[in-house]
Amino acid sequence: MDKCFFCKGSLENGMTNYMLDIDGHFIIIKNVPCHKCSQCGEVSYSGDTVAKIEKIVESLKKALTEVAIVDFVA
Repeated sequence: MDKCFFCKGSLENGMTNYMLDIDGHFIIIKNVPCHKCSQCGEVSYSGDTVAKIEKIVESLKKALTEVAIVDFVA
């Protein structure tokens, strides 16, 4: 995957923050590895990254506060 799905620009490896709202509770996962388009800025994730994001979100749902901020590597 080296071209953006939307604009066909070049994808570069990078880091981003992943933000999610679950019923008014906010989860922010910092330093998430991603592929970012150098032209339009669209972000995509690998399957392994998505699986880890889902695991982090599931663990935070059990002790959900109004805002949770965690690091991806944690």
